[in-house]
Amino acid sequence: MKKQICGRYLLFLVGLFIASLGVAFSTKAGLGTSPVASVPYSVSLALGILSFGTWLNLMSVRQIVIQVLVLKGKCNYIEIAIQTVLAFVYGYLTDFSCWLIRVIELKTYIGCFVFMLLGCIILAFGIWIQLKGNVAMLPGEAMNRAISKVTGKRYENIKIVFDILYITISAVICLVFLGKLEGVREGSIIAAILVGTIIKLYNKAFNRFFKKGNGERNGPCTDKDSEG
Repeated sequence: MKKQICGRYLLFLVGLFIASLGVAFSTKAGLGTSPVASVPYSVSLALGILSFGTWLNLMSVRQIVIQVLVLKGKCNYIEIAIQTVLAFVYGYLTDFSCWLIRVIELKTYIGCFVFMLLGCIILAFGIWIQLKGNVAMLPGEAMNRAISKVTGKRYENIKIVFDILYITISAVICLVFLGKLEGVREGSIIAAILVGTIIKLYNKAFNRFFKKGNGERNGPCTDKDSEG
């Protein structure tokens, strides 16, 4: 049982690293990053102090505080502690991933667009692996779940509202401090639509492959039974 739990946490951490690499690809493209990462990325560009990953950590702390306030006495503090640790790991992994691809130079819009699409594909794969690990949620998603639970509103609708809010805040920060849209652009909108869709495709492909594998294993037995 302990080995199984450790294996699931390891799978989740692998998913975290892959997701952080997807975010790094998106930011490198310069066409805007995913909605949830757009605010810390925009702040890091606007202020020029602290790293992108550090601002991600600070945003995660805010999301955890909101979660605790919303749930009040119903809050699971063990889960909150796990979320906090994983959130900080994710922030530092994001900085590390950005460092890994620092030497890559993109000089054309097509190159940037392709890199942004790769970022979406990689991010979706990382999130899909995290879901397969099924051990925890990052603070942003957990906050959406908490608000959904308390208000009775659908989780998907809460997520859409916050994605729009993140993009709006990012746009305001960039326009006020940078005079142009930098942290949030067309890539942010595309990521908001594309990532969820790609995750569904990963699930469909996995289920089809798993079902096919079971069919091949069960096939000979079925034939033998029918002959008897």
